[in-house]
Amino acid sequence: MILTLEALAVLDAIDRHGSFAKAAQALARVPSALTYQVRKLEDELDVLLFDRRGHRARLTPAGADLLAQGRHLLDAAAAVEARVRRFGSGWEPELRIVVDTLLDPARLNGALADFYAEQGDLPGGGTAVRITGEVLTGTWEALSSGRADLAIGVGTAASSGDGLAARPLGEVRFVFAVSPRHPLARAPEPLPAERIQRHRAVAVGDTARTLPRFSTGLLTGQDVLTVPSMRAKLAAQVAGLGCGFLPEFAARPEVKAGRLVLKAVEATRAPVLTHYAWRAQGAGRALRWFLKRLEDPRLRRALLSGWG
Repeated sequence: MILTLEALAVLDAIDRHGSFAKAAQALARVPSALTYQVRKLEDELDVLLFDRRGHRARLTPAGADLLAQGRHLLDAAAAVEARVRRFGSGWEPELRIVVDTLLDPARLNGALADFYAEQGDLPGGGTAVRITGEVLTGTWEALSSGRADLAIGVGTAASSGDGLAARPLGEVRFVFAVSPRHPLARAPEPLPAERIQRHRAVAVGDTARTLPRFSTGLLTGQDVLTVPSMRAKLAAQVAGLGCGFLPEFAARPEVKAGRLVLKAVEATRAPVLTHYAWRAQGAGRALRWFLKRLEDPRLRRALLSGWG
């Protein structure tokens, strides 16, 4: 190959330092070696890369274009080298966290700030964190399929196995709520199932791709509006588009503001025990750091206490 990373590094050094002599000093090489390498490259490419007139070596338009593209390659090579070094130190290049939309990922911001502060002196800036959102079985599937390393907010339907492990995060209580403008807002309590069944329910769509999807709190034959997240479900019920169960921590502020009304129902919904789960085999230092942080009851309470 005519063009190598070493040749690009030489061009970069000459351009940054302004002369072959200063670049050679920075690279711990003799100036004649750099001159030979650049001339050889110019001969092979059949193009002049530097204008050597004057005291400063200046890139020609062709040389500037070559170096602009070449610096992308140098940056990519440096990133690969940093990733390999992080592997050697036990820190993963990337940690993928999936959070069920029942919870607010912003509640992890304090932990993330501490994590980045601890990683500040690692080559390449440390482990990159990627946070995504899923719903119901989709949260578990993201972990079990290998698309995530840590899942937060996994429901009780999930089971460990195949190198996966899980621990309880805490309980989420649900309440039945409707807009003050909804017909059920004035209905006598407790509401029987047959009365609720006459009205549209709002449900969060399960995001599972291959595993069987499921829904909760729906009645046979009931009209359903399906939305993409628990926040969207809350907004739809505030807008009077339907009824259904909501996390108590999400419903309470809307009830206080007069935008929702809580209704007693005959068939109450039991609290849901949520978990956090992870890929136990080959867990790196970044994953172990977050698992340790999730042992802190203050973080678990924050995740289960509401949305920011």
